[in-house]
Amino acid sequence: MNDSDRKATRRSYLWALSFLRPYGKQISLLALCAVLSVAGDTMTPKVIQYIIDHVVQQGNFRVFYGLLGLLVTVNVLMLFAKNKRNILQRTIGELAARDMQSTIFKQLRKLGFAHYERHPAGETLSMFNSEVMSVQRIYRQYLPSIIDNLLYVFIAIILLLNINAWLTLIMIPTFCLYYLFGPYFEKKAAHYGKKSGQGRIAFNQKVYESVSGFREFRAFGAQPWYHSRTYKEHKAWSRDYLSAATYGFARGSFRRITFYMGAIALFLTGYYMLKHDMVSLGGFVAFTLLYMSTMFKLTLLVTQLTEQRLIIHQTAPLYEFMHKKIKIEDPEDPIEPADVRGRLQFENVEFGYLDQPPVIKGFNLDIKPGEKIAFVGASGGGKTTLFKMVGRFYDPTSGVVKLDGAPIHEMSLEKLRDSIGYVFQETYLFGSTVKENIQFGMPSATDEEVIEAAKAAYAHDFIMQLPDGYNTQVGERGVKLSGGQKQRVAIARMFIKQPAVILLDEATSSLDNVSEYEVQQALDRVLVGRTTIAIAHRLSTVKHFDRIVVVHEGRAAEIGSYEELMARRGLLYELEQGHAGVAAVKDEVKAV
Repeated sequence: MNDSDRKATRRSYLWALSFLRPYGKQISLLALCAVLSVAGDTMTPKVIQYIIDHVVQQGNFRVFYGLLGLLVTVNVLMLFAKNKRNILQRTIGELAARDMQSTIFKQLRKLGFAHYERHPAGETLSMFNSEVMSVQRIYRQYLPSIIDNLLYVFIAIILLLNINAWLTLIMIPTFCLYYLFGPYFEKKAAHYGKKSGQGRIAFNQKVYESVSGFREFRAFGAQPWYHSRTYKEHKAWSRDYLSAATYGFARGSFRRITFYMGAIALFLTGYYMLKHDMVSLGGFVAFTLLYMSTMFKLTLLVTQLTEQRLIIHQTAPLYEFMHKKIKIEDPEDPIEPADVRGRLQFENVEFGYLDQPPVIKGFNLDIKPGEKIAFVGASGGGKTTLFKMVGRFYDPTSGVVKLDGAPIHEMSLEKLRDSIGYVFQETYLFGSTVKENIQFGMPSATDEEVIEAAKAAYAHDFIMQLPDGYNTQVGERGVKLSGGQKQRVAIARMFIKQPAVILLDEATSSLDNVSEYEVQQALDRVLVGRTTIAIAHRLSTVKHFDRIVVVHEGRAAEIGSYEELMARRGLLYELEQGHAGVAAVKDEVKAV
């Protein structure tokens, strides 16, 4: 491991431990309980030594019951301390894990669109299932156990030296033998353990995809194909897991071998020293008891430190995730307009995605409050990117987007996004009731406001026909509703928010003619008096808009009403002719 890796590991570990800082009092009490517990464990052999040397051999039975009472008292106190330690250990671990998860969720909310577009949902879920769980293992298992074992080894070695320094020297070659070869098995187990963790992430992602995309797999009859890919990931994960387990067992076997070799050396040396009165019988018994427990904890300590080092490596991606730079942030002194009217201005806006050529190139447009604007053009021209910049999911590389004359990057994100309503082509509904999905637009909305919004979106009638009306469960992603019904629920959700600006991203392109008509009716009613920008592939849906903007190669190539642009016989005319040709082909296919 080079210096940069060591520094990265140290940073990750200190970051993980930082969540324990608020619980200093509990940790102090935990440390006290750990000291009492270890003191009780190590004191017992010394009491046994005194009983053998001064009670049994000298016949001093008057103090026997006093020592027996002391031994019982020590063990009762030790058990109480251990119980309290275990409760504190679990409590602190759970509280720190809760704080860490809360911090991660906050980071997830702060990260911009760029992160979610580059990282699939399965990857994020796998991070919670692996890296977060790994950090929790540090809190719950490794850190407390390492501290306990260190305390025990430190106190026990002092007692061993006090009993007999020469016998204590036997531990050195025994421990060195383990330390010479043991780390090899540790590193191998750690290496395959890390690969196993990565394999688990890949497998979990495949499982997530197989569940979330089950309709597509069934529709294309691709279950065997995807099953083979999932099985391949599981096979690789199993292979690495078994390798990690094999080296882990080898590590444990070698630890026991060195442990018993040291015990044999101890008995041989102890026999010689007892024979020549170099150690008392009680001292030898106490030393043997302490040796057995100390060597076990010493070798276990090496194992735990190695395993914890592996876990810290696994937490490095989590550390990097938590320290990702937030590109879209609230300004320090944000502009808070009292009433948003809905004027939008694009002033020489340019933008390019990471390591890609510019998508938007000098885009200029002034949209008046209440005006209806349609963005049309070939795919990849930059229409959706312009939408993302209006909601400040991305900031322009240069130029500025203004709302009511104020640059949107100087407004608070909460105020900006409260002023904008979205209706997407693919509507996301939560797996709860119709009512809760509409209230998502304004959580404080009353039942009357929910019904009013549903009526405005022409959704009330079909909702009332559902089994439980507004309390009907819509299923995951609204699977129990049709496409048109989901879109009208989304329009009601947007309407209840009462935004000044509405963005429609091909809101009717995936619907059949009947559903499209119903949704278009709802939109025509809801859009009255609101600034509206729509991305449309079907020009028939935006003919009545105030202006149409043909977005071509990142610029506003043509701007005007439908009739004006068609009269020019420019880009819009070509698009219309292309759509007419496609429609004719579809009609012929239907006729056949």
